[in-house]
Amino acid sequence: MADLIVIGAGHAGCEAALAAARMGIDTLLLTLNMDGVALMACNPVIGGSAKGHLVRELDALGGEMGLAIDDTFLQSRMLNMGKGPAVHSLRAQADKQAYQNRMRKALMTCERLTVRQGEAASIETENNRITAVTTATGARIPCRAVVVATGVYLKGSIIIGEHRHDGGPQGLMNASMLSESLKELGFALRRFKTGTPARVDVRSVDFDEMQEQKGDEPVVPFSFLTDRKLENTYSCYLTWTTPETHRIILDNLDRAPLYSGKIHGIGPRYCPSIEDKVVRFADKDRHQIFLEPEGKESREWYVQGMSTSMPEDVQWAMYRTIPGLRRCEFTRLGYAIEYDCIDSLELRPTLESLRIGGLFFAGQINGTSGYEEAACQGLLAGMNAALQLQGREQILLTRDQAYIGVLTDDLTTKGTDEPYRMMTSRAEHRLFLRQDNADLRLTEIGFRAGLASAERLERTRKKREETEKLIRELRSTRFAPGEKLNAFLRSRGQPETAGSLNAEELLRRPEVFLRDLQEMKPEWQDVSPAAAEQTEIAVKYAGYLEKQAHLIAQARHMEETRLPEDIPYEQIEHLRLEARQKLARQKPVSLAAAGRIPGVNPADVAVLTVWLEKQKKSGGTDPRPAREGEKLP
Repeated sequence: MADLIVIGAGHAGCEAALAAARMGIDTLLLTLNMDGVALMACNPVIGGSAKGHLVRELDALGGEMGLAIDDTFLQSRMLNMGKGPAVHSLRAQADKQAYQNRMRKALMTCERLTVRQGEAASIETENNRITAVTTATGARIPCRAVVVATGVYLKGSIIIGEHRHDGGPQGLMNASMLSESLKELGFALRRFKTGTPARVDVRSVDFDEMQEQKGDEPVVPFSFLTDRKLENTYSCYLTWTTPETHRIILDNLDRAPLYSGKIHGIGPRYCPSIEDKVVRFADKDRHQIFLEPEGKESREWYVQGMSTSMPEDVQWAMYRTIPGLRRCEFTRLGYAIEYDCIDSLELRPTLESLRIGGLFFAGQINGTSGYEEAACQGLLAGMNAALQLQGREQILLTRDQAYIGVLTDDLTTKGTDEPYRMMTSRAEHRLFLRQDNADLRLTEIGFRAGLASAERLERTRKKREETEKLIRELRSTRFAPGEKLNAFLRSRGQPETAGSLNAEELLRRPEVFLRDLQEMKPEWQDVSPAAAEQTEIAVKYAGYLEKQAHLIAQARHMEETRLPEDIPYEQIEHLRLEARQKLARQKPVSLAAAGRIPGVNPADVAVLTVWLEKQKKSGGTDPRPAREGEKLP
């Protein structure tokens, strides 16, 4: 017996199980293979553009991924530093085996959490509520809630050229039985596809033919709890495909499963195979390829940018046309994998099924791609399952609160017809949703839920107070006129002045940074780096932040106008038929969410708004705005 069963121990399952157990729920984590726990079946990297934001948010809420990658990374870099702070994103190359061991230890030492190897065969319900999970070996395990986090294992099928076999990634078995149970529960399953490149033996790589890419110094940690100094120990390397690479691919397109009809699943638009890139971008004579390490104790290196399902002989030929790989030896072939997933429109923004109480879904089963997207969904599903079991209100993150809110809203209101990947362009409020302020946005929410620790909350409080104090001091400080001030201005390429200058106004100049003002005011040098970063962003981007705050405030009324689940959309006059059907199916939680459903237009929202007001006046449905920070059921 367990209160909650989490099916699958990938990145979604690990975070879901840890979150629920830490919140006091007796949890069973059921995995196909203990050796596959937290497996990085594709590139062993955490973070990247927009994905770094997700990991920071997960960490702020009390998740494990940020701490785990800080403990096991080989190289760390901050991406997009030539752009504004809204798109700065951490990316860290992981030691693949060390990361698995680190996450496995967190699971095996967590109170109220049991990890067990076994295949979930079916999910039992009674009166549309979860009652039990049965395994392939016949065990029946009663429970009150389930999180399905099966990744790419659900009826997984591996494709390499003409060869196809049932299986999961990296030679592991697939899950062959649960799909039928989900169909019996009313879920319409779809087939998605992803892939991975070949791995090469590092002894067969000529790095002197490639461009070295070192990590950043100092290293910025992912977790807001990591205080110790972190160090890079490995470099990555850049090389390029050649016209000969492209010729080999084009000459063998008839043997490519992607083009010969052997692959039926829908693949990721933003992470295409090399054969897809060569066809889609025919005007390019080369594509970037990165060589990245898989671990300190491994001779395998990952060839990023060369994902493929071409036949084995073609893989050997095309890889050996690339500078630095001309004598490469494979340790594993590249392959594509097809798998079953559900339609995410079947879910509430809390990631619970619309039809079956206590049944949650997280990760690639929802049609997403990426470790980070999966982990964040797992955390949210685990938290909400725990809150439901405790009789507490579940947490719904909105688009102006978190990238996680953007992710869940996109999935549950818009849906996805291809593997979904988070990008900064998906977030309309991205200047507010920066990775550096994830703790200020989310730690209190995680603490109230019972997941984020008191230590996290206290650190966040100190960071906020220190930032606010420094901003007040900048506003109240004026630098006296004289040669000292003018010498400072000249050194920064600024015009001299005969008068005094306000510190805040001076910091707004593009050429002046807080570290420069700290030279003028040594007492400001004691400010923590985190508070200094917040202060500089708040001052330099004040105008933009004010405009975005105004836009958020304008949209918040619709976002906070809650829609009861039992609204009889079919009976509302003047609503178009398509709108009635989609609103009734998806049951949006707010007026704004209703407007984001494809097929629901502004006129439909206007009709719905009028209906809500009439109901309010007649004493029916009360479309009251949610209070600031209120959790939705």
